[in-house]
Amino acid sequence: MLANSNSSLRYDTVRVHPNAKNPTDPKGLYTLSNLDQALLLPFDILFAFQTNNSLFNVDVGGILKESLSKALEVYYPLAGRLKMGLGGKMVVDCDVEGGVPFAEAFFDEDMVVAVGDITMIDRTLAMKLAYNNQTPYETGLDVPPLTIQVNRFRCGGMILGLRFNHVMFDGTGLTDFMKSWSEIARGLRLSIKPHLDRSILSPRKPPKDHFPHQLEKPLTPPLPHEREQFIVNKSFIFTPTTLTRLRELAMQNNNKNEAVSRAPTTFELISALTWIFWTKAKKLGPDETSQIGIALDGRHKLQPPMPTGYFGNCIVKTCAQSRAQDLMKQPLSYAVGVLHDAIKAMTGDYIRSIIDFLEITRKPINADNKVMISKWTRLPFYEIDFGWGVASQVAPGAIVEDFAYLLFHGKDNKNLVLSVTLPSDAMEVFQGLITSQLKDD
Repeated sequence: MLANSNSSLRYDTVRVHPNAKNPTDPKGLYTLSNLDQALLLPFDILFAFQTNNSLFNVDVGGILKESLSKALEVYYPLAGRLKMGLGGKMVVDCDVEGGVPFAEAFFDEDMVVAVGDITMIDRTLAMKLAYNNQTPYETGLDVPPLTIQVNRFRCGGMILGLRFNHVMFDGTGLTDFMKSWSEIARGLRLSIKPHLDRSILSPRKPPKDHFPHQLEKPLTPPLPHEREQFIVNKSFIFTPTTLTRLRELAMQNNNKNEAVSRAPTTFELISALTWIFWTKAKKLGPDETSQIGIALDGRHKLQPPMPTGYFGNCIVKTCAQSRAQDLMKQPLSYAVGVLHDAIKAMTGDYIRSIIDFLEITRKPINADNKVMISKWTRLPFYEIDFGWGVASQVAPGAIVEDFAYLLFHGKDNKNLVLSVTLPSDAMEVFQGLITSQLKDD
């Protein structure tokens, strides 16, 4: 496997700049919203393209760099660098000689041998496939808005690794950008015009914080190298048969819980299991409060709705919480019901309140005793085509501790993958618990 191999040849990294200086930003500073300010952490994502004979004689790196340069004319903040602005808020300096770091690597192995299923790879291997500084970033401000690494394999397969600073955009913003980039690569007109003005998510005047938001600790960035060995990423596959059985289980013993008088959604079901097993794996005391944060797209919750092509973060974390012993002793329907109520409570007014809360406190919303989960099943990753077909698989790379992602196992694959990152001792417990639920009769 690549994780234990020296078979890679890595080329020097170049920096890709916008094809032309954008004339509409004379001050060179690009303002970020309060929702952006709360997401200062790097995030990696991998796109695997299976063996394709047509790629052998194609300058993939050249095509991607040239089209990226053109895409940066429109998405110019991605070529800037983060800095602290007035009032202690981050901005993007678009006048610095930043650019997007772009690396190419060739591996003298077939992709199926070197990497295999990218939804199942470990953190160490994932970090080799997305551009990553050899020394840890001192602060989140040091993480460039976007970096690219093209990984070519002997068989003709390719993995496109992206690392982006989450302050720049969420999953929807990322896929909008990548769709535009891929359309430029194919010589097409942009189907999505980016909406760069983030002032639509400005706080109200005066701010109105009338929801019970918690004052919590900031998100933890990727850990220094000396602790990497203690953090483990594992992925678990849910087949349609498994989901049907678990859904029937979640409908039992629910007479006292109106929230699950209807069949739970797939996301509610898998999130509930994740929450219960995470609580057990972390060995929370019976009277401790266990929380699960649910990352939801607020674009269609706000009134008026956010403009199409909004370039930025509009994900909001709503939180479900319960005493640990209730989660561990009550039937599955209990956790499903608590989750359902938390998701239902995420309204447009709630989102505005979070924006105002962040304006007042200048601190992000996160917490101890919390696992975070995000779903990627509605993101159009498999519509992105640079000219050699869409990806066969898309997966997160190295992710932070106590995070979970739900995504499809691959293109045209009905199986779902739950990718979770935990300390190694907690993962051993979590893996045993969830694996026992995935065994179909």
